[in-house]
Amino acid sequence: MRAVVFDVGSTIVDERRVIGAWAERLGVTVEEFFATLGAVIERRHDHRQLFESLRPGYALDRDDRLYYDACDLFADTRPCLDVLREAGYTLAVAANQPARTEELLRGLDLPLDLIATSESWGLEKPDPGFFARLVAELGVDPAEIAYVGDRVDNDVVPSVAARMVSVFIRRGPWGFVQAGWPEAAQAHARIDSLLELRDALASLP
Repeated sequence: MRAVVFDVGSTIVDERRVIGAWAERLGVTVEEFFATLGAVIERRHDHRQLFESLRPGYALDRDDRLYYDACDLFADTRPCLDVLREAGYTLAVAANQPARTEELLRGLDLPLDLIATSESWGLEKPDPGFFARLVAELGVDPAEIAYVGDRVDNDVVPSVAARMVSVFIRRGPWGFVQAGWPEAAQAHARIDSLLELRDALASLP
């Protein structure tokens, strides 16, 4: 294994503050927001269906975006990256995110060799082209890349299809709901915290 690539939301960044802000904007409680989101995920609908369910007719557009801040970084993110950097891995972030997320992550001085977003690339997971672009950017054989993410549909299944090593982190709304999906078994490793990642990688054949 030469490279480790991370998703963003619920993987290295805690989305709870942003979810709370969305609930307030939509005029619902956080509990109502999470309950509806869970139902949308379980039914395998696009997450944008959430807004129609909570506010019929709500038009979600670019100006509505709510962004992460430095305070949203999970406590285990930096220690995990530091340990992996010391072990000699190439480290990257590639996720379905607005380009502004790249600026945020660069400003945090994290030990990352590549920071890429779907908006910058014009490609979104689970499109195979997203993972092909990632392989090209890293210049590493796919079998030597571990992709870490909280979504079975967007992270586990397409990274396995791209011949990468898939690590499923079970946290956040998608992680907990999709952990029970049959496709979750495709992951080469499953963790509940980024602090478990180095050992999980070391245990792989």
